[in-house]
Amino acid sequence: MSDYGPDITSAIPVSIGSADTGWEIRDAVRDIFEIHDITYGIGRANAIRLRGRLLMDSGRAYDIVDERFRRLDYTPLFRRDGEVDVILAVRAGARVASSRTTVALVLLALTILSMLFAGANGNVVESRGWFWGLLSGWPFAVSLIVILLAHELGHYFTARHYGVPVSLPYFIPMPFNVLGTMGAFIQMKAPPKNRRQLLAIAAAGPLAGFVVAVPVMLVGLFLSEVGSLPSEGVYLMLGNSLLGLALQRLVFGKLLLGGGEDVFLHGVALAGWAGFLVTAMNLVPAGQLDGGHVAYALLGDKAGRLKWAVAVMLFGLGFLWEGWFLWAALSFVFGRVVAVPLDDVTPLGARGRAVAIAVAFIFIMVFTPVPFELVTVLGMAPGV
Repeated sequence: MSDYGPDITSAIPVSIGSADTGWEIRDAVRDIFEIHDITYGIGRANAIRLRGRLLMDSGRAYDIVDERFRRLDYTPLFRRDGEVDVILAVRAGARVASSRTTVALVLLALTILSMLFAGANGNVVESRGWFWGLLSGWPFAVSLIVILLAHELGHYFTARHYGVPVSLPYFIPMPFNVLGTMGAFIQMKAPPKNRRQLLAIAAAGPLAGFVVAVPVMLVGLFLSEVGSLPSEGVYLMLGNSLLGLALQRLVFGKLLLGGGEDVFLHGVALAGWAGFLVTAMNLVPAGQLDGGHVAYALLGDKAGRLKWAVAVMLFGLGFLWEGWFLWAALSFVFGRVVAVPLDDVTPLGARGRAVAIAVAFIFIMVFTPVPFELVTVLGMAPGV
């Protein structure tokens, strides 16, 4: 065995287990970790747990331990138990499965087709034929797919930059829906190294999608028209976010709130609006959502306390829009499931906290309390 420095653990309580492996693990960390005790067979992973105190910066220590543990076919996990530092030695996992490229491409094609139908407003049967009617939805479909691709590829390339294995983006088609899709998702196949990587990967998607959605929304508003609201009938009214109202004020010189007028969104503007909505819903600080990852990177275990606050907030919003009742239930049930990084000890740092705060600000700006509202207007009877 290699010698990493002076032996400072001459008297360590060791539980019954694989002593040979335990001593190898001990020798790998003894110059950077003051060991108080070692325990074998922790959890379903049958890990080796070392409790004690790190003797150097946790970020630097993790890189050193990770390199040494790899030689022993182990992966280190850094945790903290109160005031005690903990290193868990877990057997290295099996080879990561490759992404299903064919499935991802088929879902992308079906989603584009579904978006075309949504963008054509269902008007695919006309004198020119169904093909040209369907193709009329291209401004909406192209704009929205670019926003969603930017979001998912932001996650993908950031994860690849840090060496975290991730799947390809999987889009979810939703025919006969106002948007033609339920969005997309990407799966991390292994935990990120630390909270800084977790934050970068989680924030990259919403930030990339947001950066694309803003100019799309602006262009779409310039292509849109202001008109009078219907005096009778049933129509779908889309809600506004703070940013949406600000852009509306910039383009039209006024806020069209009431007064019998509103903006009739061009397909490109509708895609921008959908991009804001997708960004906001992904940034809800709960569970496996991007906002949940950002919250955990910023707050650590304390982020679990947000589960109750988020569920109560969404439940209250449910009285404005019933869809939030479902989100409240989902956030409560799945809010405890978080992506814990390998090194959960190293803090986020000032730059990371600034990014997390910026993401929270974007969430506030694009959040739409009432995304959809079905409005029924009864016409006045003659002579009334």
